[in-house]
Amino acid sequence: MSARYLRVDPTLCVGHGICAELLPERVQLDDWGFPVIAADEVPPWLHRAARRAQAACPALALKFDRTAPRRPIGRPPAGARVGRVR
Repeated sequence: MSARYLRVDPTLCVGHGICAELLPERVQLDDWGFPVIAADEVPPWLHRAARRAQAACPALALKFDRTAPRRPIGRPPAGARVGRVR
């Protein structure tokens, strides 16, 4: 089975919060009620719940597929060594 990831399109999301209710293991809400989603792979035992959360999103902003989320531009990946190269 190939990897599956959950991601949100911030241009579509309006902060209903249904995804956090249906999938609290992977989705937390920020101070404004918008989802913050864990970037790592969704474990197989949560696939059904992730598909349910995607289907319940009224704004169609939640995606559950094989595409890994992109890292924000300008930020190094977690654990990366940052500094000058000699």
